[in-house]
Amino acid sequence: MSVYERAIVRYAGPDDLEWCVVEDDHVTEQIIRHKIVNNEIILAELDGQIIGYVRLEYLWSTIPYIAVIFVEDAYRGEGIGQMLLQFLTEQLKNLGHDELYSSSQVNEPEAQAWHRGSGFIECGIINGLNEGGIGEVFFRKQLS
Repeated sequence: MSVYERAIVRYAGPDDLEWCVVEDDHVTEQIIRHKIVNNEIILAELDGQIIGYVRLEYLWSTIPYIAVIFVEDAYRGEGIGQMLLQFLTEQLKNLGHDELYSSSQVNEPEAQAWHRGSGFIECGIINGLNEGGIGEVFFRKQLS
C-alpha cells in the first residue's frame, strides 16, 4: 500500500500545537493556537506521524490564502500535498468560498510548478516583498 493510500488528512487539534509552532517562523504560539481552534491548520499524518501541514490565512478577513504548505522531504512526490490541497478546497467550498489564493517566492521554481500543476493560475507579483529583495508570485485557484 502506498504512502498516499495510508496517509490521512485532518484538522490540527490542541495536541498538535508543539509540532505546528516553528521556531524560525514569524507566527507566534498564540496565533497558532487560535488557528487550531478555528480549523485553519490541516495536517497529513502517516502511522501517527505528522508528515505535512497547511496553514490558512484570510486576506482582508474574507479571502482564503495558503500561508504555508509543507510536506516532509521523505514524502514529497507521493501526493501528500495534493491530499492536503483537496481537503482544504473541499472544506472551503463547503463554507461557500469559490477561490483560493497562494504564493511562492520568485526564486522557487519547484513551488511555482506545484501551484500551476495543482490548477492555480498566476495572478500577480509583488517585487521586493521578501528578505533580500526577493519578489513573491501570487496564484489563484477557482474552487467551483
